[in-house]
Amino acid sequence: MQFTLRDVIIKKFSPEIADQIYYEAGELAGREFCKTLIHKGNTFSEFIKEVQELLSGLKIGILRVEKADMAKNEFTLTVSEDLDCSGLPICDETICTYDEGFIAGLLHEYTGTKFSVKEVDCWCSGDRVCRFDVKPAA
Repeated sequence: MQFTLRDVIIKKFSPEIADQIYYEAGELAGREFCKTLIHKGNTFSEFIKEVQELLSGLKIGILRVEKADMAKNEFTLTVSEDLDCSGLPICDETICTYDEGFIAGLLHEYTGTKFSVKEVDCWCSGDRVCRFDVKPAA
């Protein structure tokens, strides 16, 4: 459903509008996920562990933190066995815009800081993991 809906939005509007809608929808989902499923007051490590367990248990994906600069609030995260794109054919684009928003919303809800998340590697562009650069929003 996700990709057919994205195709319709692209045909009626544009790829940029589709990406904006998917990012915002993912951001809302990430915030609600955090509000309803994550225990408040966790340390960052406990927060990440809980998110990892939930995403894995719900078969959404396997989250890993490759890099974390807590002083700058900058992270590199990977998601493997991603519900959105793992197993799809290779194309010439990164497609996990919904996931970008989900990660941004999740971290915003937990930290109170708005984040900008950009997928830099994707299963669909030939990688075997989706990789996201996370930075505080400008």
